[in-house]
Amino acid sequence: DRICRKLRLGPKDHLLEIGTGWGALAIHAAKVYGCRVTTTTISAQQHEGAARRIHEAGLTKRIRLLQRDYRDLEGRYDKLVSVEMIEAIGHEYFEAFFAACARLLKPDGQALLQTITIADRHYLAARDSVDFIKKYIFPGSCIPSVSALLSAATRAGDLTLSHLEDLTPHYATTLRHWRLRFLERRAEIARLGFSEKFLRMWEYYLALCEGGFESRHIGDVQMLFRKPLDRRPPLLPRLTDQA
Repeated sequence: DRICRKLRLGPKDHLLEIGTGWGALAIHAAKVYGCRVTTTTISAQQHEGAARRIHEAGLTKRIRLLQRDYRDLEGRYDKLVSVEMIEAIGHEYFEAFFAACARLLKPDGQALLQTITIADRHYLAARDSVDFIKKYIFPGSCIPSVSALLSAATRAGDLTLSHLEDLTPHYATTLRHWRLRFLERRAEIARLGFSEKFLRMWEYYLALCEGGFESRHIGDVQMLFRKPLDRRPPLLPRLTDQA
């Protein structure tokens, strides 16, 4: 919901989502804020799962689900969102991603990107090496730094950063809950056919990520970008006496 509120979604908006996942964000945006949503994924499994959920929610007329690469999309949209998809495309395609975002937005549009990040001082070494996650979980992935993303965005088009929020502490908590829920249902997952090797690897992966966020070796941010003709007032934090 925080994403939808940052984008100031409303019934007149047409939202483009790059990276459908299992359809949760598209369904929430359409149901709660009344906007039209076009969402795309390249995963056949996620496309099938999201299609089922959208149908069950009764939102097939409001949500258009595609199985298409973001670079092949056409049209112009009021708002754009992409949640933790850019890590999967590889650093050599960061500029192409932002160029597509700029092309697909109307002149007064906004885009919100949520992404896992790595500290700038570790980015180049991490980019050019293969760690546990790259080898076993997400081959070909690249966790960006904030500077790498901003550099790509400014080179690729006319998007300007207007707001950035650090969600890292919340993500450490999220990973802890994911790991505990995974362990609670470990036997059930094993009965689905997953091997002991996979179960141990997945538990290690979740614990590794939790530790990474807890130590701030990796982070998680939401970055709000705007096109040149966007005249909406800026997002400002509510400061308290203790801030």
